[in-house]
Amino acid sequence: MGKLLECVPNFSEGTDTAIIEEVVASAKPAKVLDLHSDPDHNRSVVTLVGDPQQISEAAFNLTRTAVELMDIKEHAGVHPYIGVVDVIPFIPLRDMSLEETCRLAHDLGARLWNELNLPVYFYGEAAKIAERKELPYVRKGSYSLLKMEIDKPDRRPDIGHGLHHSAGATAVGVRDFLIAFNVELDTVDIDIARSIARNIREKMGGLPGVRAMGVTLASKGITQVTINITRHKDAPLKDVFDEVKKWAYEYQVEILCSELVGLVPREAVFPEMKEYLKLPAFSENQILENHLPS
Repeated sequence: MGKLLECVPNFSEGTDTAIIEEVVASAKPAKVLDLHSDPDHNRSVVTLVGDPQQISEAAFNLTRTAVELMDIKEHAGVHPYIGVVDVIPFIPLRDMSLEETCRLAHDLGARLWNELNLPVYFYGEAAKIAERKELPYVRKGSYSLLKMEIDKPDRRPDIGHGLHHSAGATAVGVRDFLIAFNVELDTVDIDIARSIARNIREKMGGLPGVRAMGVTLASKGITQVTINITRHKDAPLKDVFDEVKKWAYEYQVEILCSELVGLVPREAVFPEMKEYLKLPAFSENQILENHLPS
């Protein structure tokens, strides 16, 4: 059996396949389970699994390659970001305590600064400042605002100082499963997508553990409600979709389809989910447990 961790680095490239492939190929010695790239978000999400040493080394190697190949000043996308490698979350899967996983995250953060000169923020269970437990607080205003506020006391990195000249900063965290779920709407009206997102957000009185925003998908000529479900037991996928559907009906727009970004735990899957959620690309390969060693 042995200790097992999941790591889901997000980096700011969604179109250049050569760069994406090189960055992902460098994520050794962990096993790459999934890759999801999106041109409008200009973002790639990689799912890795391995023991603590494998995961830590793979996360560092992936970040080093991204820093070498990418320039944050050239980034353009609808998703918030603070650097070429925006987030590096660790998720303990087996025989790993939160304390041990946090030590791993903190050690990686120190290495990123010491070897790559990349400043680091810690979030989730690894947060060293209470407000930074929530990732949106760390990432507020995205890179454009962070570069103006980086020297303010409440915005200084946890490790390092300033911003890397081409890579920005990164956020390293420890968290439970997060389900990234996007719903595409048959409208170009961004105000509708933003209103639906606002209505379903936990902080606005919506569903527990739900974060959401409305974005334009220029490549498709439509809008999207992009959703992070941080507590899927409290807000199951079906409930989240039903809430989006309710508001879409209220605003007289159709749901075209949905997508899951990365892998989901088996306990989040329900019968006929592909049809119910309008998930044309969903398959058994998107269930995390189907990839894990026994």
